[in-house]
Parts: sequence; structure tokens; C-alpha cells
Amino acid sequence: MRIWLKNIRKGLHMTQYSVAAMAGIKRPYYSFIESGKRRPSPQVAQKIAEIMHFDWTRFFVDK
Repeated sequence: MRIWLKNIRKGLHMTQYSVAAMAGIKRPYYSFIESGKRRPSPQVAQKIAEIMHFDWTRFFVDK
């Protein structure tokens, strides 16, 4: 699970639906990304990161 992503989203007072809509993806897909079940494409990662103001490469760092 990407707790960091959920924490950023909640800190911005955004819903999964609002982030997904702004990124041009469906909410279930965003939910899978946030839960760690799916890894976004670089293009989607960049859109989400731009919306929430963080470095998009964070999605691809294994911890």
C-alpha cells in the first residue's frame, strides 16, 4: 500500500475521485494505484504527481 500517496491526497483535502478526474483516469484505477495493486504508467504518474505536487519518480522507487 502506498500510504505516502494517501497521506498526500488527504493532506490536500482531495478525494480519490477528484484526483482521478483531474488525471484523466477512472477512480477504480486510481484506487488500485493508491493501494499498490497497480503501478501507473510514467504518463499517469506524472499527471498524478503534478496534481499533488511531488516527484513522479517516487512511484518507481522500491522500498
